[in-house]
Amino acid sequence: MRFENWDEIRTAYQVARMGTVSGAAEVLGVHHATVIRHVDALETRLGTKLFQRHPRGYTPTEAGQQLLAVGQATEDQFAQLAARIAGAGEEMRGELIITSLPALAALVMPAMAELMRAHPALVLRYITDPRVFRLEYGEAHVAIRAGARPTEPDNVVSQLGVNRTALYAAPEYIERHGRPKGPNDLAGHRFVGPDSRESRAPFFRWLAGQVPPEAMVFMANEMASQQAAIEAGLGLGFLPVLQGRAIPRLVEVVAPMTDWDSPFWLVTHVDLHRTPKVQAALKALRSAAVRLDPGGAKRGLI
Repeated sequence: MRFENWDEIRTAYQVARMGTVSGAAEVLGVHHATVIRHVDALETRLGTKLFQRHPRGYTPTEAGQQLLAVGQATEDQFAQLAARIAGAGEEMRGELIITSLPALAALVMPAMAELMRAHPALVLRYITDPRVFRLEYGEAHVAIRAGARPTEPDNVVSQLGVNRTALYAAPEYIERHGRPKGPNDLAGHRFVGPDSRESRAPFFRWLAGQVPPEAMVFMANEMASQQAAIEAGLGLGFLPVLQGRAIPRLVEVVAPMTDWDSPFWLVTHVDLHRTPKVQAALKALRSAAVRLDPGGAKRGLI
């Protein structure tokens, strides 16, 4: 037969261990009537008596002694498991999962390289995906998100910095179409952008208010394709400075503007936020952000 009601088994084990209903009730934090009900229900389910009842308490029968032995072994195993789980949370080893936008690899990689040199037993999984990973389900230990401050319950959120974005062009584009003198000199230029003018990115919203729809000559739904089009000389296009300045052949034709900024957020789940592994990752990421832009500590920029 299957044991489906673990509460009854746990109650009977405590009765066998303590020898009295009142003692088991105190250990379990329940009313003595609940203890009696659980024991009676379990004996009925098993079709045998687990205890001899007498004025001084309950004495286990042979079946009750077997329950006591199994219950003690099970309790010991659970205690060992709890200790292993608690210890694992304190160890700087095993898998560390970080998720961010692809453009932040220039920030994440140096930070994680430093962390893994200090703790070689760590294994990094770095996931770049536009979707929002659910930290409460263990999809990631640390998420770096852009845009509005995340509001999911049970998450710990702090600002890492601000995503600065600039307008870039390939030399071939500049040779054919000229180089704009600034943000007010974009008339007649061709642009690379998202596949929808409803993009929430502040720089794309700004662009939609500056140039007519026909100026968009290449549209794609993800940044990698837009970057490839910019490098191919199809048009001017926006890239995060962390990404654009790492491509030597691209020319920054319009420097970052405040209107194009969007904040970056470090997000962790409250249940894991204080673990040494997560705290070490957060510290490494913050240090890397300051190294990329030393003034960012004062301006909140990376």
